[in-house]
Amino acid sequence: MLDVVSTHGDPDLATVTVGRLSDGELVEFVESVQPPVPREEKWVLIISTLRGCPVGCPICDAGGSYGGRLSAGEMLAQVDHLVKARYPDRKVPVPKFKIQFARMGDPAFNPAVLEVLRLLPSVYDAPGLMPSISTVAPAGCRGFLEELIRVKDELYPDGRFQMQFSIHTSSEEARRELVPCSTLGFREMSDWGSRFHGEGDRKVSLNFAAVRGFPLEPSRVAELFPAEHFMIKLTPVNPTRSSVSNGLHGVIDPDIPESAAELVKDFKKSGFDVVLSIGDTRENHIGSNCGLYTADGVSASGGVAAETD
Repeated sequence: MLDVVSTHGDPDLATVTVGRLSDGELVEFVESVQPPVPREEKWVLIISTLRGCPVGCPICDAGGSYGGRLSAGEMLAQVDHLVKARYPDRKVPVPKFKIQFARMGDPAFNPAVLEVLRLLPSVYDAPGLMPSISTVAPAGCRGFLEELIRVKDELYPDGRFQMQFSIHTSSEEARRELVPCSTLGFREMSDWGSRFHGEGDRKVSLNFAAVRGFPLEPSRVAELFPAEHFMIKLTPVNPTRSSVSNGLHGVIDPDIPESAAELVKDFKKSGFDVVLSIGDTRENHIGSNCGLYTADGVSASGGVAAETD
């Protein structure tokens, strides 16, 4: 079902694997760690849920070429390739074993993601398993989100599930430029997130890859999203081909964490828990960061083209 075409990167940080599906399409998935935390304590897998992505966000390279949804088997094959390379018996003793549905494609477009979430605990002996869903909340995802609450409550209670809405701006009008598809409104996201977040659960994350020139007012966010159910995650805008060609630059400089100080202060003042998430910038060269897409750099011979190394 999945033949590996190439793997590149740094095993001590992150590697990107490109696989070929049975129909010849390419799919990407990532294995990463977070130095200085050792892999034995935290291990992150990032898998694709779609063949490309239909949205075409101007800061992400995964859009523009959409070939449909991946099956549950095709998603599990990505996980299985990475797990069996290190744990052939599928027993994963890592205390924090995170599987992010966040590589190619928005998972809310694919109902088979729910099937994968139901299967994971029976396929892997992994007490530290923690799935992570990140979505822009497409307008057609209401059924997906309702079922996700049931799956979380049944299989991943007590803080063993991470949920994130990719918001990026406090203006719904401006958001349509950054997320050019029909989405749920902020009020509906807020209402759903407040129901999703139950006792013992992790708060729903609101991710802001803050872009210069786009409004980001913490007080406005606080009016819409109650801090008792939501937390804030601030990230840089990764230097994707799309963000560069569209002239979009981040408010947060990954080399100068202090550039986020005012935003962090204002969100905390509005009552939110805040995480400033700045990864190792070497991942930009590896291509493992969010929004980077390397499968189109794979040569016909199966190697990786020079510009993606």
